Amino acid sequence: MSADTPKNKDQVPDAARPAPPVGSPPPPETEGREEAGVDGIGQVTPGMAEKQAEGAKAVGRAAVAKTETATEHFFADFDETELGDVDALDESVPPSSMWRDAWRKLRRQPLFTISALLIVLVLAVALFPGWFSQANMNACSLADSLKGPQAGHPLGFDKQGCDIYARVIHGARPSVLVGILTTLTVVVLGGAIGALAGYYGRWLDAVLSRLGDVFFAIPVVLAAIVFLQSMRDRAGVVGVVAVLAAFGWPQMARITRGAVLAIRDSDFVTAARALGVSRGKILWRHVMPNAASPMIVTATVSLGTYIVAEATLSFLGLGLPLTMRSWGWQIGDAKTYLREAPELLFWPASALAITVLAFIMLGDALRDALDPKARG
Repeated sequence: MSADTPKNKDQVPDAARPAPPVGSPPPPETEGREEAGVDGIGQVTPGMAEKQAEGAKAVGRAAVAKTETATEHFFADFDETELGDVDALDESVPPSSMWRDAWRKLRRQPLFTISALLIVLVLAVALFPGWFSQANMNACSLADSLKGPQAGHPLGFDKQGCDIYARVIHGARPSVLVGILTTLTVVVLGGAIGALAGYYGRWLDAVLSRLGDVFFAIPVVLAAIVFLQSMRDRAGVVGVVAVLAAFGWPQMARITRGAVLAIRDSDFVTAARALGVSRGKILWRHVMPNAASPMIVTATVSLGTYIVAEATLSFLGLGLPLTMRSWGWQIGDAKTYLREAPELLFWPASALAITVLAFIMLGDALRDALDPKARG
């Protein structure tokens, strides 16, 4: 037997085996392969291809069904939702604005409510002192010197026998008047300088900014002492207001300049400039109304500061005339009797502290309501 001859019939290659007669059953080893879709020589039959395609489709349908079950999508009917209804505006709702939103937020703040009520009370006392006290603050009697509270005199009398309550009530007008007039002057002067510097820029900004830096380096109270000392007994309300405003405007100018710089390149300013609106009208009609928020907050807080500055000058004997009897003058008169009669100092100082605190609280409430970051 040669080396190429197989040892048994099982090792004979399939190609060398004789073909079975026609009509005879298939061999046992090939019957299972034909049922699986593979012919005798290992090739895929058409039935196998169809079964594989149907299996792949079944797997795909199962995956799609599983995905749809996990994530459900809802679509509105086209007949129920029209495009016009989606884009339509509710005209029954009034248009909103920054000031309307700020007022809506302020009404819900207890800080604003308390400060507003205190300021209304202080303004009422300053404008109509006769509603709160019928006594004459200049009617003094040494027989009543340092006497305690009596009927019609709830706070007693000072060293000269003058009614303390009447003097505290009438002392609100000069103090509040100086604070309001100084604040208005500072807003107009500092706001104008800051707006011009921020909007026009270039050399004008450089000149006005350096001028503001020079005045900003000088303390307001120190400068007022120096100037009012030279016009002693001649400085009335106008003189005190002029001196305080002359050295108090740089802060307002800085705030206004920063607000204008943040707004001048906005889209609505560019649109107004493209329509041919003059630069002056753009600054006055478009830029300044949108830059008013930080100015209002700063002015509210500064008002209390200027009331304190007037009281400081009057305490030193350099402020308002003695005939006006502001809170600063009353505090200055009471310092001598601090141990003997501390109530002489307590009542005018309390009125001054409450007034200043009310304006500071109002400024904080306005800052929270007008700040875009706080409003979200």
